[in-house]
Amino acid sequence: MARSRKSRNQLTATDTLIGLGSELTGTINCEANLRIEGNFNGEIASQGHVTVGEYAIARSNINAREVIIAGKVYGDIATSGKLTITATGEMFGDVTASALIIMEGGALSGTSTMNQPEPVPSVATSSKDASSHFLQPEVS
Repeated sequence: MARSRKSRNQLTATDTLIGLGSELTGTINCEANLRIEGNFNGEIASQGHVTVGEYAIARSNINAREVIIAGKVYGDIATSGKLTITATGEMFGDVTASALIIMEGGALSGTSTMNQPEPVPSVATSSKDASSHFLQPEVS
């Protein structure tokens, strides 16, 4: 029994790899991290991180917790975390992310939309808004 539980936990932590020289077409739904070093055509949905390696080409829409692009991606990306485009990365498509990092030399050809963080409830200490003081004209 303990061996079975250990195997299940190891599978959850194991990355999925599309190796250099490989070409895959289809839909990938995974809970673990995904690393692409070859070519991929299709759709990707991951609860983990998706990394597109330096020599990889992904013609894909990607939905993941976090995405790192060091190769080329042709398609849209939606991430609840951050998208990082490295110095060798090229992205051709639209991005929706909470944070966007483009290193010098990296390229984004498309639009970017930032996820809106959940509003933080304000603590009302008085009935007057503190900023309203600065918006009122002075009366002499």
